[in-house]
Amino acid sequence: MSDATRLTLRGGRVIDPASGTDTVADVRVEDGRIVAIGPLPDHGDGEVLDVRGRWVLPGLVDLAGQVGSPDALSRRELQAAAAGGITQLGVMPAPAAGWDNPAVIGRLRDGARALGLLRLAPVGALTAGLGGEQLAELGLLRRAGCRLVGQGGQPIGARVLRRGLEYAHGHGLTAVIDAEDAELAGDGCVHEGAVGVQLGLTGIPVAAEVTALSRALALATACQARVHVHGVSSAAGVALLRAAKAAGLAVTADTPVWNLHFTDEDIGAYAPAFHLRPPLREAGDRAALRAALADGTLDAVCSDHRAVDGEAKRRPFARCTPGAAGFEALLALVLELVDAGEVPLRRALAALTSEPGTILGDGGRLSAGAVADLCVVDPQARWTVDAASWHSAGQCTPAWGRTLRGRVTLTLLGGRTVYRLSENSHDR
Repeated sequence: MSDATRLTLRGGRVIDPASGTDTVADVRVEDGRIVAIGPLPDHGDGEVLDVRGRWVLPGLVDLAGQVGSPDALSRRELQAAAAGGITQLGVMPAPAAGWDNPAVIGRLRDGARALGLLRLAPVGALTAGLGGEQLAELGLLRRAGCRLVGQGGQPIGARVLRRGLEYAHGHGLTAVIDAEDAELAGDGCVHEGAVGVQLGLTGIPVAAEVTALSRALALATACQARVHVHGVSSAAGVALLRAAKAAGLAVTADTPVWNLHFTDEDIGAYAPAFHLRPPLREAGDRAALRAALADGTLDAVCSDHRAVDGEAKRRPFARCTPGAAGFEALLALVLELVDAGEVPLRRALAALTSEPGTILGDGGRLSAGAVADLCVVDPQARWTVDAASWHSAGQCTPAWGRTLRGRVTLTLLGGRTVYRLSENSHDR
C-alpha cells in the first residue's frame, strides 16, 4: 500500500452516479479527501497518474461478502475485494460468531481498520445468537456502528420479526430481510423446476421467496419500518418489490450478480460452482431481474462473495457448501449487461456505488470534499478469470475461465493506494 497523501489523477472519465457527473477531468486528492475535480494545474507536489482512456469511479460498495470471522479476518479476501475496486463491504451475521455483541462488532471494524484494505460495515444480529426468539440489544448495536440488522439466513417467526422491525425502526436501523423462507426451502439445493427434477435434486420453490417477502413487506407496512431485501432471485419476488415500492414502502433490495447471468441450466453435470444460495432460477427469472435492475426496482447488485473451495466443494452437489468467490468479477459482470444494452451505464454503476452506499449509510460518491475512496477502471481491458489473475483463495466460481472486459487498475482507500494492477497483469 502507498501512504502518499497527495495524488492527482489526470485526464480520466470521471463518473459519479450520485451527482450525475460524467466528464473528462482531473481529480486531486490530498490527506485522504477529494479536494478538487476539473481541469487542474500542476501542483508540483505529490504523485501524478495519467489515467486518460480510463474511468475514475467511486469505490465500489458491496452489500454482502464473507471475509473471515471477527477475530480472524482474511487478508487475502480483503485484498481480493480491493482488486475488485471494492472499498466498502457489508458483512452479514453468522451463527456462533457473536454478531449480537457490540464488542464483537467493534473488533470486526477495528480489525479491518488495522489491515487498511477496505471498510467493513457489519450487519448486526436482529435476535440474540440469531436464534429467532429474543431480540438482540439493538440500541447497543446501533451505537457500535451497525446501520443494518438481520438474521443472516436463520429462521425467525412472524411475531418476533414484527417486534424486531418495530424496535429496529425505533433505533434508526434498517432490517435486512432474507428473500427465502427457511422452512419452505428445507434442504433444497437448486431451483424447484424441470432441471432439478432431471438432476434428481431437491428444489427450493419460488414460493419460499414469495412467502418470505409477502410476510416481511406486510409487517414492514404495519410497522412503517425500513427494510432491505437481500438475495432476490425470481420474477415473482421482483413483482412483489415493484408493488411495494409503488405503494410507497421504504424498501430496498439487492440480487447476487450470479443470478443476473446464469440459470439452473448452467449447473450441467452437477458443477459445484453453481451450487448457490439463493439458487439460480429459470431464464424468465433472470430476465425479470435484469429488467428490475434497469428500472431501479432492484437497488443494488452484490457479489455474495464466499471463498468456498477444496473439500467443501468436492462433495456431491447436494452436500457441498453453497457459495462462490466473486469480488474481482463483480464490476466486469455488471458491465456485460451494459454492453448488451440491457442496463444503462449510469444505472449499473449506481447499483455498485451510490445506491448500496445509501443503504449502508455512507460511501459510493465521488465529489469534492468526500473521502477519497476511488477506483480506476480500464473499460477496454480484456482478462481471463484464472489462477494468474485471481487473488481470492476461492477458485470455485461460475466466472472461472471466462474472459471479461473491464478491469480495475487502481483502488484508493482514503487516498491511499491499496491495489494497483501491475503491467504484466499478474500483480498479487
